[in-house]
Amino acid sequence: MAPAGAFRHLSLALGAAVAALGSLLFIAWKIYFRDVNDSCIGWRRRWEQLLEAELSRNAPKGGQSLSCEYQVLVLGLDGAGKSSILHYVCSTEVKKCIAPTQGFNSVQLQDSGLQMALLEVGGSQNLRFYWNQYLSKAHILVFVVDSADGLRLHTARQELHCLLAEDPQLPLIVLANKQDKSDALSVAELHEELALHTLNNQREFFLLPTSATYAGLATANSVLHLKSLLIKLLAQI
Repeated sequence: MAPAGAFRHLSLALGAAVAALGSLLFIAWKIYFRDVNDSCIGWRRRWEQLLEAELSRNAPKGGQSLSCEYQVLVLGLDGAGKSSILHYVCSTEVKKCIAPTQGFNSVQLQDSGLQMALLEVGGSQNLRFYWNQYLSKAHILVFVVDSADGLRLHTARQELHCLLAEDPQLPLIVLANKQDKSDALSVAELHEELALHTLNNQREFFLLPTSATYAGLATANSVLHLKSLLIKLLAQI
């Protein structure tokens, strides 16, 4: 039988080994989550820098007058058709495939003596975090809704009303897009689904049916109606 002293020494040695292993695991855990957090923070900072740079690029230089420089912020869930709307507002050239916006998309539009910068920020869940940061720079908010995406109308309504709570006076244009789809909700149905009846009287508000396709340019749902409305509203500012 081993003496009691030997067991005591063995127990102390095992205890020390377990303590050392625990310390190493704790250090590894801290390093791992520090790197993950740093990566997430770095990713957010990169997007913020890119978006800020885009807005700064569109701003007038030096002593230029702001009288004809306007920012139109175009938002909506991913897949709503924002990029197609920007394309056909600025061009009547047919384009069969328009890639979804992964970050942001900006176009310049000049008409009737007005110069507009239309800034689209992507609608994926990770990019919605940045939406309200650009409301203060906008003269008009355009919110695009996929009229045929009934499963996500609740999410669209939540995101829209969060934006509106940030600025109770910013003019709003809601586009009931994809009216060419057979299962698209009507303008009246979307008005109810998006709870637009709850908007206060301080805000100019418009709800337009749109079909952001080349064929749709010649219909009552043409996105060119959006262009005309933007010019009319901005001319009054």
